[in-house]
Amino acid sequence: MSAAFAACLTALFLLAAIGAPIALSMIVSAIVYLAIKGQDLGLAAEQLIQGIYDSFIILAVPLFIVAANIMNQGTISDRLLDFCKAAVGRFRGGMAQVDILVSLIFSGMSGSAVADAAGIGKVTINMMIRTGHYTPGFAGAVVAASATVGPIIPPSIPLVMYALVSDASIGYLFLGGVIPGLLMTAAMMLITAWLARRRAIPAEVHVPLRDLPRVTFHAIPALLMPVILLAGIYGGATTPTEAAAVAAGYALVLAAFLYRALTPRGLYDILLDSARSSGSVGLIIGAALIFNYIVASENIPAAVAATLGQYEMSPLVFLLVTNLLFLTLGCLLDTTTIILVVIPVLIPTCRVLGIDLVHFGVVAVVNCMIGLITPPYGMLLFVINGATGIPIRDIVAESVPYLVSLLACLFLLILFPELVLWLPRRFGYAG
Repeated sequence: MSAAFAACLTALFLLAAIGAPIALSMIVSAIVYLAIKGQDLGLAAEQLIQGIYDSFIILAVPLFIVAANIMNQGTISDRLLDFCKAAVGRFRGGMAQVDILVSLIFSGMSGSAVADAAGIGKVTINMMIRTGHYTPGFAGAVVAASATVGPIIPPSIPLVMYALVSDASIGYLFLGGVIPGLLMTAAMMLITAWLARRRAIPAEVHVPLRDLPRVTFHAIPALLMPVILLAGIYGGATTPTEAAAVAAGYALVLAAFLYRALTPRGLYDILLDSARSSGSVGLIIGAALIFNYIVASENIPAAVAATLGQYEMSPLVFLLVTNLLFLTLGCLLDTTTIILVVIPVLIPTCRVLGIDLVHFGVVAVVNCMIGLITPPYGMLLFVINGATGIPIRDIVAESVPYLVSLLACLFLLILFPELVLWLPRRFGYAG
């Protein structure tokens, strides 16, 4: 490691430690590196601009953000919520089960854990607390845990970012996330059922079975969103980025014309909020691309691959070690930083060891999602705390069973790659 790179890392961690935004921390640390190396400081701006504008993939991110924000408006999320209440609300601990199921369905539309937690999650928290059968901490924990499924079930913004740095197929990555997402959902529903029985939480929502077809019919247009997305991508009609545009357009048609729940002022607010979120994400991506240029200049990936190669590490041991690293980093760093800065360093080693990049990407994103509910950073903990005022310590205390269940799912995905790769292989993946 050169002195310039050491200074770059020192600047990065110092700025992050004092609370500077991670994107600005990376840009400033990159400028420190270029200054010490005596290179043109304009390289930082060049890498940022070229990295963002030369990548068609990145366009999917703001489009999915727009789609998620539109789905959170009006009656679209309300109809999904009514459908989930009719389907699982009749069971013990039904309202908690409703939140998990609605997170699964909504994940097929937003691709963002934060969008799920801040949008429909806030509604389900209020519904759970209002029944008097759930403590605020438990309600917050259920919402935080269930929101982690959002970026696993396609579409997925983190998987789009992973495809950007790994050149893996977005389509196969999306397919690879389906079974892991369903596995995580099943695990959380089982934990909820166990906790509900242990705490004697009753079934508080009972929708007659005769009303289920009517409620389902009203929700069908919203439920068709993930079907349209996947059919377009895997039917060859659209690229994933074009599918994101279709998702945003479809959500707009539903909200504005079919459900008549979107006013011009509401659309303006949605676009404004989406622009802010997209700008924030874009700045982080651009900063990471600058940092990746520095990492490549220092030949860090080759050095890491050579170092690990000295230990004759098997693919399974490498996956276990890297996932322990991700879990540790997830307590301190946000998901975007791990995907855009840390993972590119490890991808060359994956290729040398013969680890499938689709499997590695899905497992890494699952790991990063677990980091969203792991203190002290745990972004979802802060999102729910800010949206509802529930103390973080109460959410953390109640989230332990869900954290354990998600870690068990992660371990299964590491041990059995076919849980990720079976569905992509059915669609012609040869990796």
